Amino acid sequence: MIEVIRIGLDTSKHVFQIHGVDATERPVLRKKLRRGQVESFFARLAPTLIGLEACGGAHHWARVLQGLGHEVRLLPPQYVKPYVKRGKNDAADAEAICEAMSRPSMRFVPVRTAENQAELMLHRARDLLLKQRTMLMNAIRGHAAEFGLTGAKGVGKIAALLAQTVGGPVPELAREVFARLTEQLASLERQIQQLERKLLAWHRASDRSRRLATIPGIGPIGATALTMAVPDPAVFASGRHFAAWLGLTPKDHSTAGRQRLGVITRAGDETLRRLLVNGAMAMIKTARPGRTSSWLLGLLARKPKKLAAVALANKNARIAWAIMMRNEGFRRSMSA
Repeated sequence: MIEVIRIGLDTSKHVFQIHGVDATERPVLRKKLRRGQVESFFARLAPTLIGLEACGGAHHWARVLQGLGHEVRLLPPQYVKPYVKRGKNDAADAEAICEAMSRPSMRFVPVRTAENQAELMLHRARDLLLKQRTMLMNAIRGHAAEFGLTGAKGVGKIAALLAQTVGGPVPELAREVFARLTEQLASLERQIQQLERKLLAWHRASDRSRRLATIPGIGPIGATALTMAVPDPAVFASGRHFAAWLGLTPKDHSTAGRQRLGVITRAGDETLRRLLVNGAMAMIKTARPGRTSSWLLGLLARKPKKLAAVALANKNARIAWAIMMRNEGFRRSMSA
């Protein structure tokens, strides 16, 4: 009987493609399965090494396959793409996954637990509601401007603008529409506050999150996001690797011995990167001699604020990695 040593599994909504090889790296298993056939097929298969591209449903299937006794590895899609031969189709993708996972230098994504994915939903749902609130406020400002009504910027200033729509030059039909938009805005505010209360409760119950919140520029929201998104910091060799994973390092265009660095890569988790940069900007706005590190003051004297914010976010990311690895709180010497 032919023994399959490695399988590349290309997943989708309904169709799953399998590509397996034997000990001589010869393809011995090529099969297309419907979604309902996947679990029963792998339940009959002897335990083997299975690779999947890390995507939305990959962690679920990884847990299912691990429960059947298989060893599962998740690969970043950008690391699989170079192994796709010419045309793209399900069979070529499965073969590329199988080939990529055999490389000794390949990097893999840890499989998340269902509980960890549920925790991350708190942040993702909050981000979605914040975007919807911003869209709604912009719509209110735009409609109000059509009737000559304007107001100051900011979440806290929208109520004063809505108060102007109650009377004045606004027709009755428009006042009814503004009332509906006001109700929707209030509903979004309540839902955001409910999610933030859950996040704060989770933060208070997590030792690691509380330690991360001691870093200047990282509050409870950023600390919970880091803790939830990085359950095992040991997968990164150093703080520099962690900052690079977050996309806070410059793109490298070096050649012929000459180093050419461009803008940051913007790779990795967009939410974490945004929270770190926003926290850095808050620190820069309150930077004062005597209470701000000499490193940051010197950087602000030489570079634009936005560039300094990215550099500070990079530094805070490396400090966060060190704190997660050492299980200790922030020390002022870390930011010197």
